[in-house]
Amino acid sequence: MFKPDHAGVKIPPPICFFAFLLVGILLDSAWIGGHFAATNLTAIGSVIALTSLICLVLAAQKHKNAGTNIEPWKPTTKIISDGAYKYSRNPIYVAMAAVYVGLAVAADSWVALLLLPICLLVIRFHVITREEAYLEDKFGKEYLDYKARVRRWL
Repeated sequence: MFKPDHAGVKIPPPICFFAFLLVGILLDSAWIGGHFAATNLTAIGSVIALTSLICLVLAAQKHKNAGTNIEPWKPTTKIISDGAYKYSRNPIYVAMAAVYVGLAVAADSWVALLLLPICLLVIRFHVITREEAYLEDKFGKEYLDYKARVRRWL
């Protein structure tokens, strides 16, 4: 039987994060009323979102430099274990979650913040579980050793 060389992820993680954030903002936020949030929330949220976006770009750049795909529906050609990947097996998802938090705070959307744990459960069970099984199957001991050394999130 033919086995595809990818994790079989069906939900693109950026779309998952965006969808939950959008629902939260549409249900409750300063933005939906056409206003900015309080200055302190806008400032704090903006700093969190921008800092996290920089971390996301740096982690994604690691994939490009290593010559492996970032998209979980394409083949992974190597295990990246340096940079942010020394501390988290999923620094891009951590960064996406932090960007989400920053935007939710900047929008003064507590509903969006309450939806984040549900979003993270979707990512955990519908994305990461598939990726980990694929990487264990493809890279065997190399991935299992990496997995034993480095936490899933932080």
